Amino acid sequence: MSELADLIAPRREKLRRIREKGINPFPYRFAYTHRLGEAAASFAGLGDAEGTGDVAVCGRVISWRDHGKSAFATLEDATGRLQAYFKQDVLGEPAYRSLADLDIGDFLGVRGRMFRTKTKELTVKASSAELLGKTLRPLPEKWHGLKDTEVRYRHRHLDLMANPASRNLFKLRAVAISNIRRFLDERGYLEVETPVLQPVYGGADAEPFSTHYESLDSTFYLRISNELYLKRLLVGGLDRVYEFSRDFRNEGLDRMHSPEFTLLELYQAYADYNDMLALTEEMIRGLVMGMGPLRKELLGLEDAPGCVTWQGKTMDFTKPWPRVSFTEALDAKLGFKCLKASDADLRKAAAGARIPDYAKLSRPRLLDKLFSGLVQCGLDGPAFVVDHPLELSPLCKAHRADPLLAERFEPVVAGQEVGNAFSELNDPEEQRKRFDQQAALREQGDREAHALDEDFLAAMECGMPPAGGLGIGLDRLIMFLTNSASIRDVIFFPQLRPEA
Repeated sequence: MSELADLIAPRREKLRRIREKGINPFPYRFAYTHRLGEAAASFAGLGDAEGTGDVAVCGRVISWRDHGKSAFATLEDATGRLQAYFKQDVLGEPAYRSLADLDIGDFLGVRGRMFRTKTKELTVKASSAELLGKTLRPLPEKWHGLKDTEVRYRHRHLDLMANPASRNLFKLRAVAISNIRRFLDERGYLEVETPVLQPVYGGADAEPFSTHYESLDSTFYLRISNELYLKRLLVGGLDRVYEFSRDFRNEGLDRMHSPEFTLLELYQAYADYNDMLALTEEMIRGLVMGMGPLRKELLGLEDAPGCVTWQGKTMDFTKPWPRVSFTEALDAKLGFKCLKASDADLRKAAAGARIPDYAKLSRPRLLDKLFSGLVQCGLDGPAFVVDHPLELSPLCKAHRADPLLAERFEPVVAGQEVGNAFSELNDPEEQRKRFDQQAALREQGDREAHALDEDFLAAMECGMPPAGGLGIGLDRLIMFLTNSASIRDVIFFPQLRPEA
């Protein structure tokens, strides 16, 4: 037998004995009066005298200490821990003996009265105990923590059991999303839902995942963005909309990228990228300020108000964020004007910057990679990279001051973009021309160029108001808020390579 099978076998034998006694080891429910944390708080003022009135509590057994005719257990649930005390002459000999079939990790319901032990620990003295769920596999490292990163990602349930910090991180993530939702709701934005399966993918520079839709006998795509559907809602008369969407991009796996991720996208009619810039700064600054106490409470992270330290870099979100011109910053690094440079000059610069596969990249992709490798990586942030080359921005209005530029910005934190925003293009004839340019890039081998979406163009031809749009990568933003080294730390079930 394997080592794991050797550990499981005695637990299965206990399960068999429990069933032979006519006990259901997996009952349907347990009527508790308090969660464990609530019980501890409710009876915190209890002195040496035993409390009055029975309580009923339940949770997972995480420790067991046998003293012959008495025993102590520690129970844990999502709200905290509580000690339980079992005594043979209170439970009766048969019921007390049945406790021998319990294992660490089992779920147990306990009824009894609260009291304090000689060491002053708040404890429930059991008048009855009920097995609520038998555990067949041993728990990780006897609750001393699960350290193996691969196991933590691949078996998140074990990580959450063994590491309170992981549970707290995801609690913080949920609160952050709730705070953003409240921020937008208070400003009149309507939360909406758009399709995950799309007949034509678009809204971003990325390769999609595809699937076959049997009923329609058609190829559909998992969305890479919800942008083109949210803009349809602007056409329909909803002038402020947002969505927290699960998006999918068929790209590499690394500490900053996950093929499945959460994106916040929002659109506001009669606004432009300047309005989106102001909203982004206000929203993220407010989030950092508001989450400070919770970051300390849940994760032990302590920074000055409005500051975040990520992997040794401290970033101040309270000050106005500097604006960095895409072309001016890149020109300074290259030593020549990037917009006027030939493709050959850009490829030579990409070779010097050791950009992978530079010879295969289209001109827009070369500009993007050069900026990321030469400029963006050095921006600690928070900062706004503004006014990108128009050829990089097929869904964006041309800049009012320079038609070679786009009215676009990216918020950058710790050298990584966490979002993207435009003055949205609402001229259907110009949009069609941009799609045609993207089609030419696809024919030249740019697999991330945008696909032509006739339904979207038809909607635009019904009239779309001027608008500002913003997308924020939630997972990457939460990484920085929680001082997490990898995006996989902040996704419950990250995609991983299959095990051998």
